[in-house]
Amino acid sequence: MALWGGRFSTGPDAAFKQFNDSLPFDYQMAEQDIIGSIAWAGALKQVDVLSDTEHHELVVALQQLRIEVEENPQSVATAGYEDIHSYVEAMLIEKVGALAKKLHTGRSRNDQVATDFRLWSRQTAEQILSAIGELKAEFIATAERELGTILPGYTHLQRAQPVLFSHWCMAYVEMLERDESRLTDAIKRLNVCPLGSGALAGTAYPIDRNALASELGFSEASRNSLDAVSDRDFVVELLSCASISMIHLSRFAEDLIFYNSGEAGFIELADNVTSGSSLMPQKKNPDALELIRGKTGRVFGAFSAMMMTLKALPLAYNKDMQEDKEGLFDAMPTWLACIHMAQACLKGLKVNAERTLSAAQGGHANATELADYLVAKGIPFREGHHIVGQLVQIAIEKQVNLEQLALDEFKAVCSVIEEDVYPVLEIDACIAARQALGGTSLPQVSGAIKTAKKKRQITVRDATLNDVEAIAGLVQYWAKVGENLPRAKSDMVHSINEFAVTEVDGKVTGCASLYIYDTGLAEIRSLGINPEVNAKGQGQQLVDYLLSKAKRLALHRIIVLTRVPGFFTKQGFTDCTKESLPEKVMKDCELCLRKDNCDEVAMEYMLTSKATNFISCRYVA
Repeated sequence: MALWGGRFSTGPDAAFKQFNDSLPFDYQMAEQDIIGSIAWAGALKQVDVLSDTEHHELVVALQQLRIEVEENPQSVATAGYEDIHSYVEAMLIEKVGALAKKLHTGRSRNDQVATDFRLWSRQTAEQILSAIGELKAEFIATAERELGTILPGYTHLQRAQPVLFSHWCMAYVEMLERDESRLTDAIKRLNVCPLGSGALAGTAYPIDRNALASELGFSEASRNSLDAVSDRDFVVELLSCASISMIHLSRFAEDLIFYNSGEAGFIELADNVTSGSSLMPQKKNPDALELIRGKTGRVFGAFSAMMMTLKALPLAYNKDMQEDKEGLFDAMPTWLACIHMAQACLKGLKVNAERTLSAAQGGHANATELADYLVAKGIPFREGHHIVGQLVQIAIEKQVNLEQLALDEFKAVCSVIEEDVYPVLEIDACIAARQALGGTSLPQVSGAIKTAKKKRQITVRDATLNDVEAIAGLVQYWAKVGENLPRAKSDMVHSINEFAVTEVDGKVTGCASLYIYDTGLAEIRSLGINPEVNAKGQGQQLVDYLLSKAKRLALHRIIVLTRVPGFFTKQGFTDCTKESLPEKVMKDCELCLRKDNCDEVAMEYMLTSKATNFISCRYVA
């Protein structure tokens, strides 16, 4: 049964139903729809629409449904319902009967789908962010491995000047870092919760929307219901990020396709990313790279289609906006697959250093160095440029390189040229001369590699169940050295919504949890950073993240117990007394290995003038 059927005396035409239904593609948001529904059930309990018993029954049923959906997602796509919201409600009715019909109280499919879509987009974008970090690391590793290999650089696809192959690798590292930056910013902007905005005018129930946003891992609740249900800027922005990144991947693919050609012969691709010909047994085709280049058009198409769909739509929700999903559902996995494939191509790459060096020495790529030599002799560059052009003509006629011309041949064109010209024209000298920042000299490229290895992408986010193992490892490590209180893994599973984590290059490297007592007291627990990961700023970012969360939850006073007071002084904390800590927090100290010799300092941070709530923190530097 459709969610809107009461107004109509007959059902939809079969052709219209097929045209209208979105379940065949929005089934991908089943997990997000269930997560959002669990959070909404909690919000309805808070305003007494649901009793504790009803809330418990609904949450248990929704969790069961989530497991079923995860086990067989394709069965959802073919279930025949109008959309994922209809499917979830129908399955819930099968489990709990009429009680399921209470769940949609105060909620519209408009704010529901906007929430589901943002949850899906955030999760997928974070996966892509991690994959970009891995690809960037592969470029850096290749640059290290090939340091010293010389490659001809090109302009207009003509040999121009010699560069290090590592310099070529690091050019793509720069592009990927911009891709990371854009996507990180896009995630920040999409991380706003529309749930509770209703169809367009807001909900009539006194829902705490900030608490609801926090429950779902959003940084804040949307501020305008009209905008919240009709905003798809985040879709356009993600598609823009994808399109720009795919440009970079396509250029990378084209470079390697050319380098792999028989005419260049600079590289050999691994067998696992190439294929053969059905007719010509000698062929080894760069299919993976060609597909990256080809799939770029699909992503561009989705970007263009989304902008055209949104153009001139009136507020608030319109059915046109159903077209927002298929393009993003295709573009984001395509982008992710291309990133992984680019990494696979790079990982198995073999560089023919002799061939690249020979090519770099040809084509008179040292002509600019000869012009610079003449400048050093006092000849204006424009005149020197003309002189070198004449010498290149002579070299072409004689079918030799510039450095192979005899000294008298040089002097016949320019008398200031002496024997000291030959060292300048050597290929290593051409590389070494590019010493300015960003140049291709060995010191500059080595420095760029070193800097890139130190520059790690740090992301702070709410934890998920997928993070439990990593969190447990961090907590156990610091508990063993007496810096944190021990916690059971089962406790972490049950309280996963309390945790925040830092990720470096896509791997969890830090954690902390915010526990709220039934009195309204809050405590930051289990704060620790992986000591083996050289990425500065994780502790500060976790503290900032939790301060923001505390502010959203209307907490007023934040207390820390720390052995590194200087760190917290920089964050705006001031000293306070341990006597000001509530007894319930101090009782936890009985579990601490250092309880009889405590050297922790109590500090506080005031969010407002009302110091009624407390947070205690044990911080590991």
